[in-house]
Order: sequence, then structure tokens, then C-alpha cells
Amino acid sequence: MELLEVVHRRRMTRSYTDEPVDRQVIEDMLAAAVRAPSAGFSQGWAFLVLDTQRDVGRYWAATTGSDSAPDAWLTGMRRAPVLIVSLCCKEAYLSRYAEDDKARQNPGWRDRAESRWPVPYWHMDTAMAVMLMLLVAEDAGLGACFFGVPGESTAAVRASFGVPADHVPVGVVSVGHRGPPLAAGSPSRRARRPLGDVVHRGHW
Repeated sequence: MELLEVVHRRRMTRSYTDEPVDRQVIEDMLAAAVRAPSAGFSQGWAFLVLDTQRDVGRYWAATTGSDSAPDAWLTGMRRAPVLIVSLCCKEAYLSRYAEDDKARQNPGWRDRAESRWPVPYWHMDTAMAVMLMLLVAEDAGLGACFFGVPGESTAAVRASFGVPADHVPVGVVSVGHRGPPLAAGSPSRRARRPLGDVVHRGHW
């Protein structure tokens, strides 16, 4: 597909079949992710690939309760055969901008202070990597969805998969073949804002 066609076709998929996913597509998604831009080429991202039934099950066990029946969203999402947990490392950025080539331009950054960053680029860059993964999945004819790790479940995810303390889960990409819709997303209830409402040319 042409790039703009992929962009326009991309939707968050919330229901999957149990059909296996071609491993090469997952490799292509990861290869695309690391082509994302990153501040100072810090590349402070990491990706935890869960592509076995056991590992996918461990993720859901760590993040969802077992004392009640799953809702429509969880029922559809649990069928996804692959989950890719995207993580970021703030320390990679603080260290990178304290290196000589960056600190020569801005000597104060040698103090590695997070306050010097008005925007947390470690989150932003990881999000851009995720977007590339979503586009590759769409181009391959697969469904994918980006969703967050519940804050109260972060410790359980860390413990279940040995996530280092300096890496923070940003979210998860589910990947698989699209199944029958079980849960409608927000776009079914909200209109897309027109360009005229969000684009300001030359002045607000």
C-alpha cells in the first residue's frame, strides 16, 4: 500500500482471532520501530515481545483480575497472539545529553537534571516508535492496538518479566488477525476534529 493509504486505513483493533501471526511481520515491526527519531539519537527505548500463548497469558494475569468475567474489550484483546510491551529509559537521555558533543553546546546539561527537559522525550520517542509499528502491522493486513499498562499493575509486570528498574512501560501493542468486533472504540462515539479546528497558520 501507499503510505497515505496505510495512514488512512489504520484503526485500533480490539478483537482478534487465534490465527498465528507471521513472525516476519513482527520482525518488520521491530525493525521499523528502531528507525524512529530520538533526541540526540539516544534511542532510549526497549521492546518486550510476548509471542507465545504462555507469555501472553502471563501478561494478562499480571494486569487483570481473575475474580470477575472479562468485559467485551478484554475478551477481544486476550485473543491477540502477540503483545509488544514498549518501554522507555529516561537515564539514556540524561546520560546522552551529558556527553561531550552535547554538553559542549550546553554545559549545564552535564548535571543530568530532568528539569532541563520541558517535555519527556523518552516518552515521545517511544511513542513515535510505536506509531511505526502500528503502520507496519496495517501494511501487512494485520490488526493492532496500542493500550496502556494499568499503573497499579506495573510492579506485577516488572516482576513477571524481569523488567529493569530504569525502564518504564509506556504501553502495549497487541497484534493479530482481526476478529469480529466486540467492543467499539471512542471513534464510534466521537467525530474526528476537522483540520480547521486544530491547524493554526501563522497565528493562533
